Amino acid sequence: DEATDPSISEENWECIQRFCEQVNADMEGPLLALRLLAHKIQSPQEGEALHALTVLETCVNNCGDRFHSEMAKFRFLNELIKVLSPKYYGIWSSEKVKSRVTEVIFSWTVWFPQEVKIQDAYQMLKKQGIVKEDPKLPEDKILPPPSPRSQNSVFDTDEEKSKLLAKLLKSRNPEDLQAANSLIQSVIKEEQEKSAQVSRRVKTIREVSENVRRVDELLQNYGRQELSPADQETLQALLQRCEKLRPLLFRLASEAVADEEALAEVLQASDKLSGALGQYRQLVASQ
Repeated sequence: DEATDPSISEENWECIQRFCEQVNADMEGPLLALRLLAHKIQSPQEGEALHALTVLETCVNNCGDRFHSEMAKFRFLNELIKVLSPKYYGIWSSEKVKSRVTEVIFSWTVWFPQEVKIQDAYQMLKKQGIVKEDPKLPEDKILPPPSPRSQNSVFDTDEEKSKLLAKLLKSRNPEDLQAANSLIQSVIKEEQEKSAQVSRRVKTIREVSENVRRVDELLQNYGRQELSPADQETLQALLQRCEKLRPLLFRLASEAVADEEALAEVLQASDKLSGALGQYRQLVASQ
């Protein structure tokens, strides 16, 4: 209640941090926290809903895999969707709250590309026309420092940076605290860039597979000279898109050089794309 108090204009980071610590300390913490947050995010008071969304994003940053697992379930995602849907609370939720909820869900599709339910929920919102276009994620967003009790934080993978952060946070020197904030932001930005790379790779490979499948189907009819004018237009549009995807795959391959499995996926997608384009050229030449 303190962390989401609508009467305060600024975030109460001390309360929010204590909330995150309680989530981490309690075995049922993530489940209970998300129930409470869903209720607050659905509040008719704009300030309360916006504060709750800040608490939610802070928990995502601080509370590790157990929290991520619960938040990626339809049980919670549906509560967020209700805020946007005109069938539920979307008719009276403020545009600011709806915009922020959309931004939160979209950011999760970027940062958690492996969570299929999040991807499905966001695509459903787009298909229903509730989300017209992808929001632009703010690059200068300042996130609070990770909780010292946080598990699986971005600092767990870099012991040197973790020790430096702990030292800076213990200091009473304002310059050291400013340096700690800069370190947190730089590490989180680095993690987000890595997640964005994964998301781009997954999205592009998925698009390549779908385009190649559709091109193959149309080429079978093309070979039998059974393509309608509309299908011919579709085929040309798909081929143009395939040509544009090729340089994108080259960039993705250069990004994935250090990851053999990811590189193999990109190269396989590139082979499929080249095969589809080559098949089309052979058919055109033969006719």
